[in-house]
Amino acid sequence: MTETEGSAGPDRLAIVRTTVDGIRVITLRGEIDHDTAGGLRQALLPGDGAVPQRTVIDLSAVTFMDSSGINTLITAHRAAQGDLGWLRLVGPTEPVRRVMQIVGLDTVIACYPTLREALST
Repeated sequence: MTETEGSAGPDRLAIVRTTVDGIRVITLRGEIDHDTAGGLRQALLPGDGAVPQRTVIDLSAVTFMDSSGINTLITAHRAAQGDLGWLRLVGPTEPVRRVMQIVGLDTVIACYPTLREALST
């Protein structure tokens, strides 16, 4: 199953949701900032309160992420842990990786170089 929402552009975020072997995979493309973090939050934390136990977020096509994105990822990470699950990040671009390192997000949420590794570990 694949769901797509949003539109990619210089100030937009495209979100594609799929499921691989029971693991939710969210692929992002564009920028994660104050204006787009709400859509990401909705994709990660559905309104019904149900949080999938295992989620991988592919950041390989994200060109920018500010504190809004960091906060959204931390919230989703905590929610997944509360349900005895996990949240993993995949392939952040260099600008995104640098932000993650500055704030220490890479030490809080497991980050993998490839989707295959994140799904198989």
